[in-house]
Amino acid sequence: MTNETVAPSLVFDWEQTRHSVAEDVQGIAIGTVVAALGLYLLKAAGAVTGGTAGLALLLDQATDLPFWLIFGLVNFPFAILALWKKGVRFTILTCISIAAVAGLSVAYAHLMPVTGLHPIFGVFAGNLLAGVGLLILFRHGASVGGVNIVALLLQEKTGFRAGWTQMTLDVIVVLSSLLVLPWPTVILSAFGAVVMSVVLAMNHREGRYIGR
Repeated sequence: MTNETVAPSLVFDWEQTRHSVAEDVQGIAIGTVVAALGLYLLKAAGAVTGGTAGLALLLDQATDLPFWLIFGLVNFPFAILALWKKGVRFTILTCISIAAVAGLSVAYAHLMPVTGLHPIFGVFAGNLLAGVGLLILFRHGASVGGVNIVALLLQEKTGFRAGWTQMTLDVIVVLSSLLVLPWPTVILSAFGAVVMSVVLAMNHREGRYIGR
């Protein structure tokens, strides 16, 4: 076998790894469904998590405003940041994802009411699902706003993993929940937020995932 016949098979075609429109549509659909389910379990468990999702859950328990509205309002400033730093495509996909998660939170409450959910299961399963949902969205050029956008920007500029950035900001949000929630719930929420951040830190690495 000659070098001429071997070499073409070793050449990596980046164009072939780009996501098609259909792949992006199904990826964002799956990502939002999974992420929204995770947040729904957290809400049902009466817990919080990190980032703006955790802030929205916290405000949901501290006020009478509906979660879907709080989620949208909290993430709006970060959508502006996305437009400034990440471009129109990322911003549009992120806005769609935010709206989908907000809408699904309402749908889950009506279609799948949860009672008697064990807090430990709700927190850990909720954070795992939310983390996997975010990971899918990241890989299809979207997010659900908030500190996820900040984390992605830092990763692109400095190489510092998005998961570790999010973990740092998560600590701030979770500690703030001491103003509203009992300390056992806050401790459980803190462990859950770490679970989500580890999922992102270990799986969302520059160069590991070649699809775009």
